Amino acid sequence: MKLEEIYSVLEKIAPVALSDEFCKKFDMYDNSGIIINCGSEINGVVFSLDLSEKAVDKAKRLGYNLIVTHHPAVYYGIKKFDLPRDGQARALAECMKCGISVISMHLNFDAAPEGIDYYLMKGLGGENASVAASLSGGGYGRVYEVGKQTLGKFCAHIGKEFCTERIIVYGDMERNISKVASFCGAGCDDYNMAFAKNHGADVFLSSDMKHHEISGLVSSGTAVIVMAHYASESYGLNKIFEKIKGEFKVPAEYFREDELL
Repeated sequence: MKLEEIYSVLEKIAPVALSDEFCKKFDMYDNSGIIINCGSEINGVVFSLDLSEKAVDKAKRLGYNLIVTHHPAVYYGIKKFDLPRDGQARALAECMKCGISVISMHLNFDAAPEGIDYYLMKGLGGENASVAASLSGGGYGRVYEVGKQTLGKFCAHIGKEFCTERIIVYGDMERNISKVASFCGAGCDDYNMAFAKNHGADVFLSSDMKHHEISGLVSSGTAVIVMAHYASESYGLNKIFEKIKGEFKVPAEYFREDELL
């Protein structure tokens, strides 16, 4: 199977044009698409949230020569390859050395109609969503109903559904909640916090949140849940993988870095 054929499968569910629209509309930056093209016929695919050394090792053990990541394997331009100290540089160098091509699908996988942010909501039990950053073919950030329950019960569901113990909660665990705002990855900013408040969210859930963001939400009466970045996104990436892996004419496997969950 040719690299471009696999890329077209990915584009059908989450076109890179969606990332371009996201960046233009909300003044953001991304680097999605084919990152490394070694020019070889593809004989197997590994899906991984990151281009980590362990993901490359997995591809090498299987004899596969393509890795599809969510986070861009190269984000900004690279000025130096400091292999003794830089794991990302080692992973990139090993891919090029071993003839492993890399595709990264970042903001487009986040914002696709059934993308990573959508699956975060579904995993949390959400229904009837209002989308914060609406795009022509999808969107990012959602506020939705989860049914009346205690914050403690909701957190227990998160741990079980997302297979993670890395959850930080700011709020009374006995408090009743019914509406959640969630943003996969690092989605906390002034716009999204205001959107959550204006849509009556009892809980704001995201990752990589700063102290002043948490403090502002808690002081306004909104409970905060901080999930591990990996847990909030690997769940949805795996759902995408399961949905499309049958369209590949080569073997495909999903790689999880369990220690990050």
